[in-house]
Amino acid sequence: MKPEQKDRSLARRLAAEHNDRGDPLGWFERLYTAAGSDTRLIPWGDMAPNPNFVGWPGRHGLVGDARTALQIGCGLGDDAEYLAGMGFAVTAFDIAPTAIDWCETRFPASSVAYELADLFDPPARWAGRFDFVLEAYTLQSFPRELRAEALARIAGFVAPRGDLLVIGRLIDDGQGTTALPWPLMPRELASLRGHGLREAAVEDYIDDEDPPVRRVRAHYRREA
Repeated sequence: MKPEQKDRSLARRLAAEHNDRGDPLGWFERLYTAAGSDTRLIPWGDMAPNPNFVGWPGRHGLVGDARTALQIGCGLGDDAEYLAGMGFAVTAFDIAPTAIDWCETRFPASSVAYELADLFDPPARWAGRFDFVLEAYTLQSFPRELRAEALARIAGFVAPRGDLLVIGRLIDDGQGTTALPWPLMPRELASLRGHGLREAAVEDYIDDEDPPVRRVRAHYRREA
């Protein structure tokens, strides 16, 4: 099934307004409430697991087996539910209360623990706790000046012998962009190596969207 055409104009306007006033995270809740039930206005709200993640676990031998997983910025919950279906004990969080409400409404019998939390002020109990951490499209919704701290926080969730997968748009180092989403740069991802993680594989590829988009799947691992 072809994904619905997204209207990013509202998200871009709200992100710009909040960034200009020094509140770069406040626009997420405003977007969910303004969108109502119209998922076309939520750029990442495909109501299906991320196609850039589906298939990756099988190719890389990732299994749940009741291990712990964390999803960064869970949005409408589809990736979290996919992880739960793999057998992970999943925690998924978002900074937007309406997003969490939406997840719990969509999946009332879910085993996923949906939590309201801020990546930049996470619960202390999450430090080094998760066997697998999935970050897909959240970082590219942050202005560049927040990326270093965001990546450090995400790395801190990974347990010994645990894995981190980062999925997002990609541009070359130093290449400029103005409109949301703001793609990742290789040097930003490389900073994860300074937080105790080893680079396992980085895929730089062109997806099959129309028009095609350059993306990255970056896999990191924490040794024992």
